[in-house]
Amino acid sequence: MPRPPGSLRARLAAARARHRERHRPSGFGFALADSIDYLDAATWDAVSAGQSLFLQRRYLGALERACPDNLAPRYALIFRGRQPVAGVVMQIVTVAGTRLMKPLAAAPGRGGLRSARALLSRTLSPVVRRAGEAVRERVLVCGNLLSWGFHAVAFARDEDPAAIWPAVAEAMYRVRRAERLSGQSDFALVKDLSVAERDGAEALRRFGYRPVESDPNMVLEIQPEWRSYDDYLGSLNGKYRNAARKIGKDLAAAGCVLGRLADVGLEAKRAHALYLNVVENAPVRPVTLPVAFFPTLAESLGDDFRATLVRRESQPVGFISVLRDGDTAVAYYIGFERTPGVGNTVYLALLHSVIGDAIEMRCRRVSFGRTALEPKAGLGARPERLWLWARHRNPALNVLIRNLMAAVPHGEAPDRNPFKNAPAPRGE
Repeated sequence: MPRPPGSLRARLAAARARHRERHRPSGFGFALADSIDYLDAATWDAVSAGQSLFLQRRYLGALERACPDNLAPRYALIFRGRQPVAGVVMQIVTVAGTRLMKPLAAAPGRGGLRSARALLSRTLSPVVRRAGEAVRERVLVCGNLLSWGFHAVAFARDEDPAAIWPAVAEAMYRVRRAERLSGQSDFALVKDLSVAERDGAEALRRFGYRPVESDPNMVLEIQPEWRSYDDYLGSLNGKYRNAARKIGKDLAAAGCVLGRLADVGLEAKRAHALYLNVVENAPVRPVTLPVAFFPTLAESLGDDFRATLVRRESQPVGFISVLRDGDTAVAYYIGFERTPGVGNTVYLALLHSVIGDAIEMRCRRVSFGRTALEPKAGLGARPERLWLWARHRNPALNVLIRNLMAAVPHGEAPDRNPFKNAPAPRGE
């Protein structure tokens, strides 16, 4: 007689079946590496052909050459017999507890790394701060902590991802076991799956992974009739068009000038300082980019990298980088001074500059990322839902993991439609 699906015995039987599956080979072959240069270049290029820039060797190699000091890359090629079917991008990150603590208020003065540390000292109690400094968690990430979107696995053409996800789970298991020589990695994370990848990744449940929704990626669709930024402005209704033009006027009134940065190396230190102004105020900051990251990436990506700088009295006060990822312009890292009355204007002007860059690069969409949902919705961007999948080595601790993952930022994008002939969204 079949057991009721919700009975304790049925749940225990299912748990035992999942345990057995986690502890037997998937039947695929693997080539594991600590550097993208250690793998056969032609094989990796074959499985990643036509896929995201973030899965290509030129990006991955640049990241290795200018890597955050607490991050180490790992890779896997998956084979069915001798046929490559997938490439997997992984990272080992060592996270201190203080990187998961957000300062409670803005620091006085000019900001930057020094003021952020001073603020942390003032706003956190000594006991909490010492506890945070003592925590060192090694996390295995399948994907890229320096990007958003699905940059975890390159599935070869004509392969069914659902059939390969068990092999991805095995590749992560093999890497985690190998890492015991350097330190235990108990926590594993797969990021960032969109609606398109969710169904195929359901196999991860059998290996103890559980999904949690994070903040959405805000995406602006570039209309075919937009041949310039002025065409985008012309598509906005009166309210939003006037607001966009006011940003330019306010920028000029503040003595600021926006322009293309041709040589990132010349302003690398100042661009990095502006980036730190933003990242040190983030609620979760598992990694911090080194000064060399932006010029290294610019050199590797060539015409697929752009940077815009805002100057005030010849001094940089705002910076944004844009990557061309196929037909998507990615508004990558941004930095700006938080000067009262100017900082917000600089920030908005940089967001608008990305739209102009995207149109010039003949992209079909802009990926603005998953912070500051309100101003990005005001540009016409719409939310694209994303999920993380996580598990802990100790099944009993997965209850705690669910509570931890519940703290992952998950905001609701406001309902905005700034374009002409569109019904006014609720709340406007």
